[in-house]
Amino acid sequence: MELAKLFRSYLPIHHLGCSIIVPSSMSIQVSTCPLVQIPKPEHRPMAEFHPSIWGDQFIAYTPEDEDTRACKEKQVEDLKAEVRRELMAAAGNPAQLLNFIDAVQRLGVAYHFEREIEESLQHIYDRFHDADDTEDDLYNIALQFRLLRQQGYNISCGIFNKFKDEKGSFKEDLISNVQGMLGLYEAAHLRVHGEDTLEEALAFTTTHLKATVESLGYPLAEQVAHALKHPIRKGLERLEARWYISLYQDEASHDKTLLKLAKLDFNLVQSLHKEELSNLARWWKELDFATKLPFARDRFVEGYFWTLGVYFEPQYSCARRILTKLFAMASIIDDIYDAYGTLEELQPFTEAIERWDIKSIDHLPEYMKLFYVTLLDLYKEIDQELEKYGNQYRVYYAKEVLKSQVRAYFAEAKWSHEGYIPTIEEYMLVALVTSGSCILATWSFIGMGEIMTKEAFDWVISDPKIITASTVIFRLMDDITTHKFEQKRGHVASGIECYMKQYGVSEEQVYSEFHKQVENAWLGINQECLKPTAVPMPLLTRVVNLSRVMDVIYKEGDGYTHVGKVMKDNIGSVLIDPIV
Repeated sequence: MELAKLFRSYLPIHHLGCSIIVPSSMSIQVSTCPLVQIPKPEHRPMAEFHPSIWGDQFIAYTPEDEDTRACKEKQVEDLKAEVRRELMAAAGNPAQLLNFIDAVQRLGVAYHFEREIEESLQHIYDRFHDADDTEDDLYNIALQFRLLRQQGYNISCGIFNKFKDEKGSFKEDLISNVQGMLGLYEAAHLRVHGEDTLEEALAFTTTHLKATVESLGYPLAEQVAHALKHPIRKGLERLEARWYISLYQDEASHDKTLLKLAKLDFNLVQSLHKEELSNLARWWKELDFATKLPFARDRFVEGYFWTLGVYFEPQYSCARRILTKLFAMASIIDDIYDAYGTLEELQPFTEAIERWDIKSIDHLPEYMKLFYVTLLDLYKEIDQELEKYGNQYRVYYAKEVLKSQVRAYFAEAKWSHEGYIPTIEEYMLVALVTSGSCILATWSFIGMGEIMTKEAFDWVISDPKIITASTVIFRLMDDITTHKFEQKRGHVASGIECYMKQYGVSEEQVYSEFHKQVENAWLGINQECLKPTAVPMPLLTRVVNLSRVMDVIYKEGDGYTHVGKVMKDNIGSVLIDPIV
């Protein structure tokens, strides 16, 4: 069976990807299915992760005095008012307006102008249907398409047909129009299922942009090289804003007011992030898990960076604090199951999380007792914080997705203990849960404010298509980048090994197919972000952003587990170095 056919027949996984009840046939409903006792093995599956590279450097942060910060905030407000006037003034010139909106978004300050941008793009979309279709500038058409699709408007990709020849291929004379080709390349990343024109556009532009990038001058060469590695659709907003600010300021035609706002706002928001991380890092240090649980990855700073990828805006400070702490717990749980715990320890640990009762610690080894108490205390803390706003019901969902997660972890632990290589179908039933996509999506919603209703939580755990697509991205990118390291230490077989064994294909063949399925999943994400949407766009954006984080951190290896130069530089650019 080809992997592509497997995914078509198996997905969407409406009954499992994030749902609370896992099929009993997988033997992981530990609270209802008694598990046999397994003798303790002599050796633990130790991974020997490297320690944190950051030490205590993020704890010692002294925020600016209130007067200085207030002065900067006043400057931001004045600059926002001026930029808002410029946005309104550009309304009569669609090309100028689109370019200005694009700059606002890419410079990272669009969150200040959400209403104005929505109204402007709604007007452009309405006019698009009445247009006489005389526009023949590839760059402008591609920009219009991308901005409207990003906003959720289902503009037809048929607008690109005018750039094809009589044979149905894109015209060769487009190749020399590098700006237009780059715009078409970026637009093609917003394609959905069935848009063959955009599939062809992506292949066409990728091939020719790669061929010409070496011959281009600055800044076009920089733009093309960056886009080929980090297309806008898959980039993390803070990283992309930092990069684009440096490029934008070198453009002769840049808007001085907008640039000044972008720099000042970036540094102000960064100072907020530094203060948040300082407080969180102090909490983490007091737990002292690096000493008490030395087998686990100490990646608290990387976890906060992950959270910033989900939401960087100041209004989500509470949500970031909650998600960062829960993420840290999830990382340790992951390592308990596959980097230290024995099966005889993992069984009562899984049952303890299922029961969610402090009395359950009686059956746990000391290191698990320590962690279990901390976990329950954290949930109590979150419950008390949400009580202020009448949102305590959210803790229920936060618990239930964790229970689903550990059931799946335990199934993988049993496979590993038995040396069992499951079929790819069996594997995906469990591994799509352990990918962590759904639990992180659910947790990311907890502190988001009133936009996150009980109905929205019911939606997220019902395996909507966008969560399914994100889960596939999480699982397959993780398997591609981590399976060799994990196999060296006797980890459970990944999807790579399962498929190779079942169908007798090469590792490279599976890599190729997994990459295709990751791209296919992005089409599903794009589709679910088109209006009308199932839930408000800010909630869908969290899922999109989680998928973006996976692309950035796992594209060239496991940047979370093995923290190298790329991750270090990324964290430095958004959490250490201000823009001067």
